[in-house]
Amino acid sequence: MLRASVIVFPGSNCDRDVKVALERTVGANVSMVWHNDASVPASDIIVIPGGFSYGDYLRCGAMAAHSAIMRDVVAKAKAGTPVLGICNGFQIVTEAGLLPGVLMRNESLRFTCRDVHLKVEQTDTVFTNAYSKGQVIKVPIAHAEGNYFTSPETLARLEGEGRIVMRYCDRTGKIDQAANPNGALANIAGICDERRRVVAMMPHPERMYEEALGGSDGRGVFESAVGSLVG
Repeated sequence: MLRASVIVFPGSNCDRDVKVALERTVGANVSMVWHNDASVPASDIIVIPGGFSYGDYLRCGAMAAHSAIMRDVVAKAKAGTPVLGICNGFQIVTEAGLLPGVLMRNESLRFTCRDVHLKVEQTDTVFTNAYSKGQVIKVPIAHAEGNYFTSPETLARLEGEGRIVMRYCDRTGKIDQAANPNGALANIAGICDERRRVVAMMPHPERMYEEALGGSDGRGVFESAVGSLVG
C-alpha cells in the first residue's frame, strides 16, 4: 500500500481533497502532517497541496518554505523521497529551492478558476508515467499567482533536460498564448527536478480524479506514483 504524507499549513484548503483523491484512486494510507511538526513520517511520497499558506502574506509560498516541516521535506526530497507540489505547493517548492523559478501574479492580475487543457510533455517522472507523451488532459486551475518565470539560462536548461512536464494547450494540443491562462513562460504548467522525483504543477489533479467531478484526467498523477513505487 502506498504511504503518502500531505503537508498542512495554516491556509491550506486542498489538503483534504488530496487525501481523499489518494485514498479513492490508489488506496493510499495517508498521513496529514502539520506545518509545525519536526519531521514527516516514513512515506513513499510527500504531497504539498494547494491553498493559501500563511494567508499568502509576504509572497506566495515564502513563509511556508521556512516552516519547521519543510526542513525535513527538503532533506527527504534530497535523499530521494518523491515530492508533488500542487498550486500553492508549486510556489512553496520553488521558494524552498527544490525547483527553480518563481510563480508571479497572473498576467491578467486576476484570480483564475476554470478547467484548462494540458499537454503531457514528459512521462518518465514519478507522477506522470501513467500518461502517454503528448496526451492532452483536462484539469482545473484556481490561482492568482500561477505565472511561471525564470531566467533564459534556466529555461534553456529545463528545455534541454526535458524537465518541463506539462504545458498549457488547447483541446487539440496546440501550445500558444491563447491557451495560456496566466502568462506563464513557455506555457509552463509543471516542471520536475533533475532526478524526476520532485514534480510541481499549478493545475489541481485532485479536483478531477473521477467522473462525478466532471472528469478523471487528474487520476493519472496518483496512479503514476503507484506504478513507480509499488508496482
